[in-house]
Amino acid sequence: MDGFQDGKGLPGTWPALPSRPHTDKMFENLNDKLERAFKVLKGQGQITEINVAETVKEIRRALLDADVNYKTAKDFTDRVKAKALGADVLTAVSPGQLLTKITHDELAELMGGRNAGINLSGNPTVVLMSGLQGSGKTTFSGKLANYLRKKGRKVLLTAADVYRPAAIDQLETLGKQLDISVYSERDNKDPVSIARNAIAHAKQHGFTAVIIDTAGRLAVDEAMMDEITRIKKAISPQETLFVVDAMTGQDAVNTAKAFNDRLNIDGVVLTKLDGDARGGAALTIRSVVDKPIKFIGTGEKMEAIDEFHPDRMAGRILGMGDVVSLVERAQEQFDEKQARELQKKIAKDQFGFDDFLEQIQQIKKMGNMKDLMGMIPGIGKAIKNIDIPDDAFKGIEAIIKSMTPIERQSPSVINGSRRARLAKGSGRGIEEVNKLMKQFEEMRKMMKVMGDKTKMKAMMQRMQQAQQAQGMRR
Repeated sequence: MDGFQDGKGLPGTWPALPSRPHTDKMFENLNDKLERAFKVLKGQGQITEINVAETVKEIRRALLDADVNYKTAKDFTDRVKAKALGADVLTAVSPGQLLTKITHDELAELMGGRNAGINLSGNPTVVLMSGLQGSGKTTFSGKLANYLRKKGRKVLLTAADVYRPAAIDQLETLGKQLDISVYSERDNKDPVSIARNAIAHAKQHGFTAVIIDTAGRLAVDEAMMDEITRIKKAISPQETLFVVDAMTGQDAVNTAKAFNDRLNIDGVVLTKLDGDARGGAALTIRSVVDKPIKFIGTGEKMEAIDEFHPDRMAGRILGMGDVVSLVERAQEQFDEKQARELQKKIAKDQFGFDDFLEQIQQIKKMGNMKDLMGMIPGIGKAIKNIDIPDDAFKGIEAIIKSMTPIERQSPSVINGSRRARLAKGSGRGIEEVNKLMKQFEEMRKMMKVMGDKTKMKAMMQRMQQAQQAQGMRR
């Protein structure tokens, strides 16, 4: 088959430790302004038409500043006001807390209410990608292929952009990095037949998912719409996704509407949510286009893809964190076999610096440190003005990598002279080496207690007794 290329992993071409820029950056300004709006109700004993009207006015202003169109912002705040005035405030809930809850629920509803998910029916599942040039469509095709492979799919990427000179090369490079197969026909200038042939090839060779990367244009035009419509008619995909750059604000919403009117898309993908976008597209697109946001892209790395959950995003906008997504990211990196082996080492008191380094690698794979910490309720607001570098573990890694194999396996052999050598070899201060050794030893002790079920049970009982005693003193 002309141009068919098996994905082969190229050593050193794919970063082992991808990081994910934090999406909360996009909503920081909106979060600050909503926080100020809720302060109007601080100390208020009850909800009144006057204080709600003032708060709602500030909420509307915050939404408009975030590039939400006026009609959407007005309808949203009208609903919030109506629900707030119609609600009975429990004695345990302050007016500010109640309005925050109402705003959260309405934000989630505005963005679609619930996670739409991707349709994985069909054998193979066919996903048609559409969007303007520069929206990140080809990069997202690679991310989606990586995502589907984690779901157990054998994926075939298809290069159906016959206009942009580097489009095929870009997709094939992504395929090599990910070890995912790419189908292309360099001498064929008919994207419809390329798409058809790719699906036939997928059926013949046992691929269970096909992603068709189509051409983009600098603007919506008739030729582009006609071509993508013909491709869709010819292949009948399970999913037609429209990829749009979130940083284009309301233009993103208008472009999505134009594509949907002609193509009847199944969902929207918002890319570049790690940039300085104000968030208006994410908040508005569902209400204007009436199609769900299915995925968000939050960086260039292939792991920088998240399913879109309106309720979780609403929580992050309001600074409530997102523990569910944090757990899911951790589970993505969780290896059950490794976990069992680690548990055995801990039980035998054999946990060493090699194991510690491996745990650091797993944490780093989960994403940007500030993003991860921002998912913990109450932490996001506290760290929003603190710069947490992506290389937060750099010093620790340098010290561990300066150790000999015996020092990593048996940390107890690291005496004063060895610590001085480690400081010199890693380019760090001796106080950093001492601090790491102390923290590591404390962590080993805690792990040993947690690994000993008898000791763990006794510790839990002591904690319960202390809690009960504290309750009696009250």
